[in-house]
Amino acid sequence: MKILCIADQIDPLVYTNNIKDRFGDVDLVLSAGDLPMDYLDFIVSSLNKPLFFVFGNHNLDVLSYYTGAAQVNYAEERSYQGSGAIHIGSRITCHEGLIIAGLGGSMRYNRGDNQFTESQMMRKIVKLIPALLFNRIFRGRYVDILLTHASPKGIHDKEDRCHLGFKAFLWFMRTFRPKYLIHGHIHLYSLSDVRLTNYGETQVINAFSHYVIDTGDTAGPFVLPVSRKVT
Repeated sequence: MKILCIADQIDPLVYTNNIKDRFGDVDLVLSAGDLPMDYLDFIVSSLNKPLFFVFGNHNLDVLSYYTGAAQVNYAEERSYQGSGAIHIGSRITCHEGLIIAGLGGSMRYNRGDNQFTESQMMRKIVKLIPALLFNRIFRGRYVDILLTHASPKGIHDKEDRCHLGFKAFLWFMRTFRPKYLIHGHIHLYSLSDVRLTNYGETQVINAFSHYVIDTGDTAGPFVLPVSRKVT
C-alpha cells in the first residue's frame, strides 16, 4: 500500500496536471491539516482515491460544516458522495483493513478556532478509547495510524506556544502503539530538518508539503514499512 501524506503547503509537485503520472499509484491520501478544501478536492478528483483529513489551525472556513451539529448532514453529504475528502477529526475509521484515528488542531495560543489545551486534547483521546478497545478485541490491534495536525511534545515541535507539541500524543503512542503518527504544523525549511523520528513502536512523520509511505504490501495485515520522499 502506498500512502500520500500532505500538510501545510500546496505542493507544486502535487497541484499539477501531471499529478496522476507522479502519484497515480497511491492507494490512499492523508492530509494533516492547514490546507484549503479546494486543494483536497483537486487531489480526490484527480487521483480518484480516498482522502482522509484533519483540520489544523488555519484554513478553517468550513470547519463548522464538519464539527457543528447543525451542519452534520451537509458534511456527510459533501464527504461520502465521493466528491470530496473525508473528515476524521476526533474519530476512528477503518479503510481496507487499515485503522486510522484522527486528532486535529494545535496547542491553544490565542483562543482561535481548533486550538486546545493539553487537558482538552487528552479528553479527545479518552473519548476514542472505547473504539480503540473494540479494535484491539476484534481486529487484534488498537490502531495503525494516528493522523494529527500538531506534533507530539518534544518530537519535531518548536518552543513557541503555537508550535508546541502535545504530551497527550506521547501517551497515546506508548499506550496504543500505532505504527505511524503523521502530523503537520511544523514547516521544514532545510534538507537537514528532521522529518522522521522513532518513538517506541511508532514512526513519527512530518507530512509537510508531501511525503509518500510505501508499505510494500499488496495484501495482508498492515506492517511497518520503509518510508520515502517523492521528488
